[in-house]
Amino acid sequence: MSNGIYQAQPPLEFIPPRFNPLLLQLTHLLLPSWINWKTAITHIEADNVEILADLYHQFQEGKTRFLLAFRHPKTEDPVCLGYLLSQLVPQVAREQGIKIESPIHAHFIYDRGIPLWAGQHIGWLASHLGGTPIQRGKADWNGLRSARDLFANGKFPMAAAPEGATNGLSEIISPLEPGIAQLGFWCAEDLHKAGRSEQVLIVPVGIKYSYVAAPWGAIAQLLSELEAASGLPVNPSENGNSATIESLYPRLLTLAEKLLTLMEQFYTKFYHQKLPEIILAPEETSDRNQALTARLQALMHIALQMSEQYFDLAPKGAWNDRCRRVEQAGWNYIFREEFKDIKALSPIEHALGDRVAEEANRRMWHMRLVESFVAVSGSYIKAKPTAERFAETTLLLRDMVNKIQGTNSLLHRPQLGKQQVKISIGEPISVSERYPVYKANRLGAKQAVTELTNDLQHTMESLIVKEG
Repeated sequence: MSNGIYQAQPPLEFIPPRFNPLLLQLTHLLLPSWINWKTAITHIEADNVEILADLYHQFQEGKTRFLLAFRHPKTEDPVCLGYLLSQLVPQVAREQGIKIESPIHAHFIYDRGIPLWAGQHIGWLASHLGGTPIQRGKADWNGLRSARDLFANGKFPMAAAPEGATNGLSEIISPLEPGIAQLGFWCAEDLHKAGRSEQVLIVPVGIKYSYVAAPWGAIAQLLSELEAASGLPVNPSENGNSATIESLYPRLLTLAEKLLTLMEQFYTKFYHQKLPEIILAPEETSDRNQALTARLQALMHIALQMSEQYFDLAPKGAWNDRCRRVEQAGWNYIFREEFKDIKALSPIEHALGDRVAEEANRRMWHMRLVESFVAVSGSYIKAKPTAERFAETTLLLRDMVNKIQGTNSLLHRPQLGKQQVKISIGEPISVSERYPVYKANRLGAKQAVTELTNDLQHTMESLIVKEG
């Protein structure tokens, strides 16, 4: 986070979309070179691209409105999606003889908090590329109205990540937030009221990263750095080209156990928290993975409670929901209505506001530890011992260490090796066909949103199986 996060500030302003076609043209021109220069991605391919090409043709013909619901394992996902739309869709359209007009692009929804840690220039860029922000964890009516209007009336289709945030894991999807389904029904409702006949669709998009060559040496080096930071002995003979999953897996488990022990001691000694007794089934007692998972879940609950108790929040709902509520409560303490006119405040009021902001930021830190692990399970590597899964888990532990040490883990994530990306386009899900149930009554609306969210979850999970 930026240094300014420790000071009370005026409310977060809504950043309206201000699409600039010249900036988009320049972005499309530079994107392939930027990917080669700034990322570890060497190749991006996609299947079923003809589905998207045909949908863009129908969109431009005024027959459909659709939203691309894409997987969000990494911060590079929007870049991959941009490459898909600017390079692969036009190419396939030409090959298939599908008539679509340039530019091929999508309005998109992004987290309003991103410019706070990535820089204000990111907010400017997102705005001028047609993006609209949303504040997570609250009813952000400005953001919702903007997204709703773009879905029904925007120049381009929409794109959004229904997981709400990255989870660092290519082959596990976090529980989807219902907002994407709700946007779909709002779009259908707006079209119906306007007497328009376009069909509303949600298109699942899978994104999966794989290493060109298994980077065991780089993983071993990262493990050594994390072991040193944690006070564990480092075995350099297992580093370099001789490193294998058989030699590294016990080290990863030992590192995870050490970090958990340190954090358990931290919360029990200095925050006076009592961790629950871990009771495992007899067949699980010898499984280090099962024990780690149980300890991690207990620790996550304690850490989140440290944030929730300060902000007077009830510990209810899924991990993601709890994290988002804490985040929004923290923003409310930092970005305050009474600070709209800072000059009108007395020095004492200003100083007390800064105290509140600083404490809120520190309390949100506990939540930041948790949000990296909401999708983690003890069986992720064991079920499929690939370099990708091993690297992703190691990087999550590295994120935890960085957060403890006060470093922005997303801005300085190491690249362990060259990667290739596989994008899979799923079969579109019709929102329009479900609209009669939605509009029948309030119960029907709730049921329709839930069922659409569940169907989208299952479809996106099937894309992972397909890619695997």
